[in-house]
Amino acid sequence: MDIRHEIAGLTTMGPAPGTPVDAYTLSTAGSMAVTVWSYGATLVEVLVENNMGDPVNVVKRLPGLAAYEDRALNAYLGCTMGRFCRCVREGRLVLDGTEHALDRNEGRHHVHGGPDGFDRRVWESRVEEAPDAASVVFRLVSPDGDQGYPGQVTVEAAYRLHESGRLTFDFTATTTAPTIVGLTNHAFWNLAGAGTIDDHLLAVNATRVMRFDDELIPLGGALDPVAGGPLDFRAPRRIGSAKVDNYLVLDGDPGWAAELRDPRSGRRMRVTTDQPGFGVYSGDGLAEPRTGLCLAASAWPDAPNLPGAPSVRLDPGTTYTHRTVHEFPPPDGIT
Repeated sequence: MDIRHEIAGLTTMGPAPGTPVDAYTLSTAGSMAVTVWSYGATLVEVLVENNMGDPVNVVKRLPGLAAYEDRALNAYLGCTMGRFCRCVREGRLVLDGTEHALDRNEGRHHVHGGPDGFDRRVWESRVEEAPDAASVVFRLVSPDGDQGYPGQVTVEAAYRLHESGRLTFDFTATTTAPTIVGLTNHAFWNLAGAGTIDDHLLAVNATRVMRFDDELIPLGGALDPVAGGPLDFRAPRRIGSAKVDNYLVLDGDPGWAAELRDPRSGRRMRVTTDQPGFGVYSGDGLAEPRTGLCLAASAWPDAPNLPGAPSVRLDPGTTYTHRTVHEFPPPDGIT
């Protein structure tokens, strides 16, 4: 395993312009390599071979730091979202009878941690090495009242590349007061390395999907079955031109959560997670539409306001954890 450190640039926006942004590249003895930045604890590149042995970046990236800082260009590409990565209806959060007003950044709603979420921060960083793996661990302290959330929260986001080619995301958080936490990585995957994701084959281990209103806020109530509908990805299926932007509730089988395959290059990606579902988005709103598929393992959208949703509450003395693993088997056609 090898770890290379560089400076991606200096910030020009935010509360501390001129802050250096660390860039780390983890690489295996083979040709797989992963690049992450301390700005937003962001996944910038994942190099994976195709069936001819040629490595290419399979996550959508921007040309440089200035583009990542520009909200008009950066649709949360590859970043760590938080403090709560999904929507909160009307920015309303009630804990122990006390209502907290979260900062609103999507009309009347709070989305992806607010206007100055974790994706806009420069995180502290350190490296960790083991005989068969290398990691970059990013750390951030979110003060009490940050974006309206109660409690000071200390967060870590670890990217770990194993010699076998397995890429692991590990998130942890602790708090000084009751709050909510839900973290995720928001990479857009394109196993072809270019073009659209229309010819990719997608499978998700989900038989139920959430109901949304026209603002993409959950309606609550019963979940809808996917069987026979446009979001029925229980078996591998070509994405085609379908516009997908929804939350699929996983069925809980620890063996697999999602699989993505590009028939032309032969690249495959298998995902497992301890989260209850995936936000699946076909990237129609990207500056270059449909050039990446977002598979964001996360808590339920608007979980603090939905009866029956898995809890997202975090109390002092406990630790929030989230693990998602991406595996890249040998490409189809390689023997």
